[in-house]
Amino acid sequence: MAEFLEYVTKDGDRWDLIAYVYYGDSFGYERIIVANPSVPIIPILPSGLKLLIPVIEEEQTPQSEELPPWKQ
Repeated sequence: MAEFLEYVTKDGDRWDLIAYVYYGDSFGYERIIVANPSVPIIPILPSGLKLLIPVIEEEQTPQSEELPPWKQ
């Protein structure tokens, strides 16, 4: 089941800036656009729009059994 955060846009917000704030990657805007199909894809968003921001899980790197826990 997908989880979402709700974000209300402010003056001057852009898709890529919102993606950078939530994901640390300005190219992550596509998943926000897909989660909000009723919002027009325009360069600068008007203030007051409610957007759903998909929550993504961080990828866990597999732990190496060769290293002691304090070096992993």
